[in-house]
This record gives sequence, structure tokens and C-alpha cells, in this order.
Amino acid sequence: MIISFLAAKPMRNHLLLPLLIVISQSINGCAITGKTVNERRQDNIVLTDKRIESDASRKLKADDEIENDCHVNVAAYNGIALVTGEAPTPRLRNKIISIIRTIPDIKQVHNALLIAEPSAEKSRANDALIIDSLKTELAGINTIPGFNGTEIKVITENGVVYLMGLVHKNEGAAAIEAARRTAGVRKIVSKYEYLD
Repeated sequence: MIISFLAAKPMRNHLLLPLLIVISQSINGCAITGKTVNERRQDNIVLTDKRIESDASRKLKADDEIENDCHVNVAAYNGIALVTGEAPTPRLRNKIISIIRTIPDIKQVHNALLIAEPSAEKSRANDALIIDSLKTELAGINTIPGFNGTEIKVITENGVVYLMGLVHKNEGAAAIEAARRTAGVRKIVSKYEYLD
């Protein structure tokens, strides 16, 4: 609506559009560069992590055996890949990890794949609820100056919560404590890179 209003009256509102863009970016938590406020990774690293995740998804889906018989998720943070899910045999698990290791710019691979049949949809839905609840808890951490809990990457598989991020030790501990308070969490595994 705002765009059509501006288009209809360009002379009277030509200064309003830049102001609306700045306000919109402030509300969304983005700086003018598009970088999230308090994001500790460099912009190019954020893009590399997204590319690692999309490359992993594409390569794994291209393998019919993995696509049909396994449930795999790959999360990347600061060049570190966390591989979670289930593969029914050790051979398939090794095949998945071998494929992930071929992706450029991965500094390290954490293999958290279980040897098991793919998880049920109910389990995955429960994991999604855990993630949402924990993200709400993390967003509420406001007692540590300069820390934004929303920058912690949360991955959940079968009730096991994995936490990734560039954090100070007290920040990491606060996020772990938030995970402990979250219903449905069976285990917490931190894969942080510490800044101190």
C-alpha cells in the first residue's frame, strides 16, 4: 500500500521513501549493509555458511539411496558443519560424511548422525517445538551486555539440542541454562567457538 501511495504522489513524498527504508531496516534488526545486528560472523562467512548448507542439501538429495533411506540435516556456522539425523547403516553414514567433506570451505565436520531408521514425523514436529521454545528463551536473555541470544544457532534432533555460535564462556553457559529450562530437551551438546 505504501508503495502505491508513493507512486501515486511522487512529488509530495519523495523524501518519505528513504525514511521508510531506514525505519523498516531498523525494525527488522538489520543495518544498512544487511548484516544482522550483533552478528559476529563476517558477511562473507554468513554467505559461505548458507552456501555450505545448500550445497550439502543438493548433493545429498542427488543420491537416491541417501534421499530414500536416510534423514539428514546439515547446519553450518563459521565454516563448521554439523551433520545430524539418521542413517540405517554405518556404510550409509560414512557415505554421507564423505559427501559433506567434499564441500568447499568447510573447516571441520561434526558427525552426529545416528545409525537408525529415519525419525518419525511426530519426533521431527516435537524437535521443531523445542527449537521455537528455546529461541524464545534465548531472545529473552538480556542480562549480558553485548550478547544477543538470537545469534545462537539451535539444531534439534530427537530431543537432543545442539548449540552453535561465536560466544564468550558466560554467554555459552547462559544459552545452555536456557536449553535446560526448555521442555522436551533430552540432552544438550554445545559446539561453540569461544571468544575468550
